[in-house]
Amino acid sequence: MKNHQYAIADYNLKVAKNELRDIHFLDEETDKIDNPSALLKHFLMTYFLDSQSLAIRGQKISQIMASFEDDALTYLDKNAPLSKIAFYNIALQLLQFTVGEDFLIDNSITKMQTLNLPVADVHDPMNLYDVICAWYLLLNTHTKYGVTLIDYLAGEGYFAQNYNQFDKPLIFNGKSMPVYDTNDLIREVVYVEAPMDTDNDGKLDLLKTEIVRPKESNKKAVPVIFTASPYNQGTNDADGEKLTHNVNLGLKHKEPNTVSLSDISKKEKEPELPAARNVEGKTRKAEQTFSREQSYTLNDYFLARGYAIVYSAGIGTYESDGFRTTGDKYETISTTAVIEWLTGNRIAFTNRTDNNQIEAYWSNGNVAMSGRSYLGTLQIAAATTGVAGLKACLVEAAISSWYDYYREKGLVMAPGGFQGEDADVLAAETYSRKKSAAEDIKNEKKWEIQLTNITNEQDRESGDYNAFWDKRNYLNDAKKIKADMFFIHGLNDENVKPINVANIWHAVDPLNISKKIILHQGQHIYINAFQSLDFTDMVNLWFTNKLMEVENDADNLIPNILVQDNATDQNWYAIDEFDEDENLKRFELAKPSDDSEVADDKVSFSDSLDEKDFESYCNDVNKWENDLVIGGSDAPINDNRVVFTFDKLLKDVTINGKAHIHLTASSSKDFGMLSAQLIDLGEDFRLNAQPESVDHARIQLGYLWREDNLREFKMSRKKTPFKKIAEGHINMQNRNNAYQVSDLKADEFYEVNFDLQPNVYKVKAGHQLAVVIYATDFDKSIRGNQDVKYTIDLSDSAVELPFNKD
Repeated sequence: MKNHQYAIADYNLKVAKNELRDIHFLDEETDKIDNPSALLKHFLMTYFLDSQSLAIRGQKISQIMASFEDDALTYLDKNAPLSKIAFYNIALQLLQFTVGEDFLIDNSITKMQTLNLPVADVHDPMNLYDVICAWYLLLNTHTKYGVTLIDYLAGEGYFAQNYNQFDKPLIFNGKSMPVYDTNDLIREVVYVEAPMDTDNDGKLDLLKTEIVRPKESNKKAVPVIFTASPYNQGTNDADGEKLTHNVNLGLKHKEPNTVSLSDISKKEKEPELPAARNVEGKTRKAEQTFSREQSYTLNDYFLARGYAIVYSAGIGTYESDGFRTTGDKYETISTTAVIEWLTGNRIAFTNRTDNNQIEAYWSNGNVAMSGRSYLGTLQIAAATTGVAGLKACLVEAAISSWYDYYREKGLVMAPGGFQGEDADVLAAETYSRKKSAAEDIKNEKKWEIQLTNITNEQDRESGDYNAFWDKRNYLNDAKKIKADMFFIHGLNDENVKPINVANIWHAVDPLNISKKIILHQGQHIYINAFQSLDFTDMVNLWFTNKLMEVENDADNLIPNILVQDNATDQNWYAIDEFDEDENLKRFELAKPSDDSEVADDKVSFSDSLDEKDFESYCNDVNKWENDLVIGGSDAPINDNRVVFTFDKLLKDVTINGKAHIHLTASSSKDFGMLSAQLIDLGEDFRLNAQPESVDHARIQLGYLWREDNLREFKMSRKKTPFKKIAEGHINMQNRNNAYQVSDLKADEFYEVNFDLQPNVYKVKAGHQLAVVIYATDFDKSIRGNQDVKYTIDLSDSAVELPFNKD
C-alpha cells in the first residue's frame, strides 16, 4: 500500500483543540489532564466508544502494543514520558496495520513514511500539545483500508452514540462528518414541470424526481447533490439489442461538398410551448415515496453527511413525460428544470394530475451534480447553460461532444465494446416510459416516428459531423459555464474516449471558475473507493466548500491536475499541464520493422481477409488486437498493417497529449480509411486497466448504513509484450475536417493528418515505441472486408509525439 492524501486541511493547535472539542475528544475535564500519556489514554478510551464499559475499553487498549515490552494500557498507566515511537506504534495499529505482518514495533515511524502516511512534527518525548496535534492528524489519516480514521470510527458507531449531541453539519478538518441518522432519511417523489413538450401532447413534460434527504432538512435547509441518470428508472436491453446496427458493411465513396460549420450550426426556430399548468393548491407534504433508489455509493456517503440526494431520469423515462432524444437540448432542459426547482425557480407537483404544487423548501439553493458516463454527460450539458444554483459538477467519464462518442473524423466509430450502438440504440434502451403498458400503447406510434428521426439524422451512411451532432456538442456553449468543474477520466477509457475530457478541459481553461482534473489508469469506472487515493475525501472537502460555503482551502489543497502513474502501482502525482501540444518530437516513418516490402519508398497493406479469418476477428477482437501488434509468421493480419518500431529508449519518457500522425497515402479505391496505434513495446509487468477488489464491503459509508468495496489497480501477474498507448482513425475523404468531404481518386496520394487519443503515459527505459498503421478497426469501425490496398509514401510520413520536458 502507498497512501496519497491531498484533502488534509492545514491546521494549528487552536484549530485542533477546537475541532477535537466539537467531536467530544476534548472537554473541560480533559483540560485538567497534565500528563501526555494520560491524555493519550483518554483519547483511546473515548475512541473505543463511551457506550462500552470501562472494562471493555481498557481491554481494547490492552490489545495494542506500545513497545516491545508493554501493551498500550500498561505503557500509558505508567504516566512515563510518551515517546513519539510509542505513539506511532499505537497509531499504526489503530490504522488497522498488523504488527509483524505490516510493520515491526519500534519501526512504526519509518513505516508511516514508507506508506506515505503523515507523521506529526512533534517533540520526542511528546508534550500535551504534541499529543493533541498528533491525535488530530491521526484522525485525518487513512487506514489500511482507504478511509480516514475518523470515518472508520464513525462507521463503528462513534457519532451514533448520540447524534443529537453533535452540531449539524459537523465540520472536521474542512469536511462534513456523518452525524445524520440514515435510519431517519425521508424519501419522496415530485413531478417537475419542464419548459418543453417533447411528446407533442399539448402539455408541458412532467419529470419524475426522487429525493432522499435527512429529516433535519425539515427544519434547516441542506445542500443538494443531483444525479441525472437516464438509467435510473430501468432500461430496455432487448430493444437496444434488436436495434443494434450491422457493422459488417463496406465503406463507400462520399460526394465531395463545401459544407461550412456555419451551415451546420444554424439555429432553429424555437417551438411554441403549451401553457403552464394552473396551480390548484400548495403543500409541503409529498404524496409518493419509494423503497430503494438506484444509487451511487458516493451519493450514499454524502447522505450521512448532511446532503440531500436527488435522482431524475429525465424525459421519456418511467413515470415521466416526453421522449428520449440522446443528448440534445431537450435532455439538457430536463436536467436544468430539476435544478431550477431545487433553487426555487420552477414548479413541481405532488402527482401527475392534481396540480398540487410542492416546493423544495428543504434545499439551501446550492446544487452539485454527480455521476459517470451519461450521468456525467448531463452535468456538462447542464453546466453549459449557466443555470443558476448549479455550484459544482463532479464529472466522471463524460461525453463533451456526442460526435466524439459515436463518430471519428468522418467515420462511424463505436464506443469500445459496443459495436453497432448509436444514438438511436441508446434512445431506445433508455426509453423506460414504455415500461408502463398504458404509456407504451398510447405513445407507440409517436415514439416510432421519434426513433426513426434519430436514426435518419444521425447518418450512419456518411459518418460526417452534421446538424444532428452539432446540437449535441456541448463545447459550443462551454463559455457559459459558471459552476466549478471537477473532471475524472480514465486514460484507458475506450467507451468515452479521453478526447472528450481533453476538449472540455481546454474549453474551461479561460473561464474564471475552479477546475480540477484527475486522470487515472482505468477504463470506464468510478474511483471513489480506492486504497491509494483519498478521492472521496477530496470530494467531501470540495463539496463542503462549494455547497456548505465553508472556507477550507479546497481549491488550493486539491491539485489542479492529478495523474495516476502507469509504470508504478499506487502512485499518483500532480502535473502542471495536460495535452498542451508542447515539446513535440518528430519520428520519421521511413522504414517498416515488420516484413512489409518497400519499393520506391512506398509500402502497401491490404484491408481484406479470407472469410474464415474475418469472422474469427469479428468474434474475438482481443485476438485481432494482439495479432495487429505482435503479428507472427502465421498471423492472418500480417498483410493488413505496417509496423514502425523505433530505437530502445535510454531513459524513461512521458508522453503528455496527442500523437500527431502525418501520412502521405493512397487508396486503390475512391474511398478509404486509415487507422493508427501508438504502442509501448517491451516485456514487462504492466498496470491492469481494471481495478481488483481488495476487500469486499470494507468501506462503511455511515453507521449501519451502506458499504462499498475497497478496490485498487494492481500490476499484472504476468509480463505482457506490449501496451496500446493510443489510437486514432480517419476517413480519407475527411482530410480537412469532420463535416467537409473532399474528393478521393483511386491510387492518388494525399496528405492525411490525424491525431490519436490524448494520454499521459510513461514509457520505461529499455522499451520501444512503435506505430502501427492499418485500416479496419474490428472493435470500433465498420468492417466491410473490402478488397482495398493502401499505400504509404515513406518519404513524407511521420509521427510527432508530445513529450514532457526534461
